[in-house]
Amino acid sequence: MGLRSHPGLFDRVRQTTAGYPRQFWLLFWGMLINAAGSSMVWPFMTIYMRRRLDIPLTTVALLLTLNSVTGLAATFVAGPAVDRFGRKGAMVLSLGAGSVTLIAMSIFDTLQPWVILMLFNGAFGPLYRVGVDSMVADLIEPERRAGAYALLRMITNLGIAIGPSVGGFVTAVSYALAFYIAAGAGAAFALLILFFVAETLLTKQDALDQPRRDSSYGPILRDRPFLAFCGVYTLATMTYSLMMVLLPVYAKENFGVPENQYGFVMATNAAMVVLFQYTITRATEQYHHLPVLAVGSLFYALGVGSVALGWNFPTFLVSMVVLTIGEMVMIPTSTALTANLAPPDMRGRYMSVYGLTWGIGFGIGPVAGGFLNDNLAPVMIWYGGLAMGLAAALGFALLRRGLYAPLPARN
Repeated sequence: MGLRSHPGLFDRVRQTTAGYPRQFWLLFWGMLINAAGSSMVWPFMTIYMRRRLDIPLTTVALLLTLNSVTGLAATFVAGPAVDRFGRKGAMVLSLGAGSVTLIAMSIFDTLQPWVILMLFNGAFGPLYRVGVDSMVADLIEPERRAGAYALLRMITNLGIAIGPSVGGFVTAVSYALAFYIAAGAGAAFALLILFFVAETLLTKQDALDQPRRDSSYGPILRDRPFLAFCGVYTLATMTYSLMMVLLPVYAKENFGVPENQYGFVMATNAAMVVLFQYTITRATEQYHHLPVLAVGSLFYALGVGSVALGWNFPTFLVSMVVLTIGEMVMIPTSTALTANLAPPDMRGRYMSVYGLTWGIGFGIGPVAGGFLNDNLAPVMIWYGGLAMGLAAALGFALLRRGLYAPLPARN
């Protein structure tokens, strides 16, 4: 009865996803497995490192920073590697290296091997991220890329919601078992790609039909519109990072919001992405990318700026809801814009440069917020974030006039 009463709903679902190839859906379900597996371990990594290595919290933080800095540096290599040797091999290598790292983490209990493991993990991690974004750009036509990236964000967040919930019970029994399960999930995804996913990099004949280009980052450094977009997007990411990094300590130290309540704030962020990401992207992808990014930046500005008016858990929850709306508008749109601006034989390098906006934004934003907190007042973090978000919205609006109207794919 219920199925017959809503035939239009199922027809619309089939129509919106019918154009995605089988290979995209293999990546889709594989990313669920990988995200659920890896998130069983990483949320509890600091606890495990403290217990396993018996080191100060500062040293734990330095190990995590070492991993991040190595990943940021490796991003420069990941782009050319993905463009030259292929998306598939890079993804398999990255996932395999991640699985090996997880197994090794369950074995070693001294600091020196962990330094090597953090360097190793950071060096290979970007290959997967750049590879999958480039492969999706190869598989999906330009007008449908935002929706494809939205689906991948949705399924990844579902995995991240599942993983820690299961991981909390597994780690209570055995951290080693949690590491083995996480490693197994990554290895399973690597095998899925190895045996069932086809390479999407241009064939030699296709490459001959393309204009010859510099194999370095030189062409990107001469692409001023794209670099301008990356600069403005970094400013928007700085705004976003203030909420994600500084809100927990701000809420606890100034208003006594405990960790268990703030956990619901972050859970709301993940749940909204799972439930609403694809719907929001379907609504925004019919418009030009830059105006959409300007609107998303306004939501960032309002979400971060509204924290200055908050005083308890419900008010901070509302601020996170507003910010998450901006996140769902911004991230698939910006990824699709990058894919559309990149020539087919340079998608890996464009995705690498785009990925740097996150590393730089999260590196500068919280530091700027901490400076405002320490030298002016805690509430100035959020006024500063409001100014950043408004500046980013203005930047995207100005770029709309000087970039591409409409923004065509370069393929």
